Amino acid sequence: MNVWVQLAIWLVSYFVSAAARPKPPQPKPAAFGDFQFPQATEGTPQAVIFGDVWISDWMVLGVGQYRTQAIKQKGGKK
Repeated sequence: MNVWVQLAIWLVSYFVSAAARPKPPQPKPAAFGDFQFPQATEGTPQAVIFGDVWISDWMVLGVGQYRTQAIKQKGGKK
């Protein structure tokens, strides 16, 4: 019987603490200006690399698949 009393007290304290906690604020969506991409300046030579290789100097020549709107549809079955 003692186990059931402890379980009931635990459940009541869990629900009270869950109801009393403050709601976290929603984060602001990231804008394109929030990202810091190292970009090439005009006149900087760009290396053309085929395959996997480590280089000491790197830069971003293009940024793709950047969305500014939320995806509103769910993926369907194929």
